[in-house]
Amino acid sequence: QVQLVESGGGLVQAGASLRLSCAASGQTSGLSVVAWFRQAPGQEREFVAAITWRGGDITQYPDFRKGRFTISKDNAKKTVYLQMNGLKPEETAVYYCAAGWIAASWETPNNYDHWGQGTQVTVSS
Repeated sequence: QVQLVESGGGLVQAGASLRLSCAASGQTSGLSVVAWFRQAPGQEREFVAAITWRGGDITQYPDFRKGRFTISKDNAKKTVYLQMNGLKPEETAVYYCAAGWIAASWETPNNYDHWGQGTQVTVSS
């Protein structure tokens, strides 16, 4: 089994930056991709970023990122980070870390087997 624990969320003003962390433990050798998703109240879970777990750091982002978000990882610490700059009030959501052996789309939540509990990010205007 794989455990994922997110941290780093909080309340910030529009335009501010935050760095989220996702610490992985357990049977992580079977993972191929770790991703971040977010979910606002009443909305579907939305893909934010993904990175390969093993080998080189291949990343993927949706179009809305526009250079403001960066995903990275520290292999020694088994931790994936999401650096978010220029945050907007509409990006207020619970941010989730997800992981799995992904043979299909990295952007589809149902393709991930393991999820963290989420961390709240609130952006005030």
